[in-house]
Amino acid sequence: MARFKGQAEYSVDAKGRTAIPAKMRSALSPDAQNTFTLTKGFEPCIYAYPQDQWKIKEEEYGSLNTNSRDARHLVRMILMWAEEVSLDGQGRISLPKSLSEYASIGDKVLIIGAMDRIELWDPEQFANYLQDHKEDQETLVERVMGS
Repeated sequence: MARFKGQAEYSVDAKGRTAIPAKMRSALSPDAQNTFTLTKGFEPCIYAYPQDQWKIKEEEYGSLNTNSRDARHLVRMILMWAEEVSLDGQGRISLPKSLSEYASIGDKVLIIGAMDRIELWDPEQFANYLQDHKEDQETLVERVMGS
């Protein structure tokens, strides 16, 4: 099971490809088969799940009650954006245009490790996100994880 951490800024080439940092590539399990499923993030970013982690997500979505309108809508909202991409020989992935536009990713991308997934952000969008979420780490840990 991959555990991604750290951050790196990379270029996006004219074909919409960007490298995945070597330290994140080395965290991939063999079960991921060098393949990611990309989908829309909750914030304006792209979530990149290694294939083995995406299978776990699909099981979670598959266990939802399909009689629930909200469950069906959630599955549609996540899966309609989902696209599989594989690492090429240079350790790059291709970013689908629709997802790049959603995340406002242009010629630069900030790649962040987020435990079971990688997040791809426009660097300026992420700076704005941090500006809007200035809470100190101690306060946030206390609120989310308890004292």
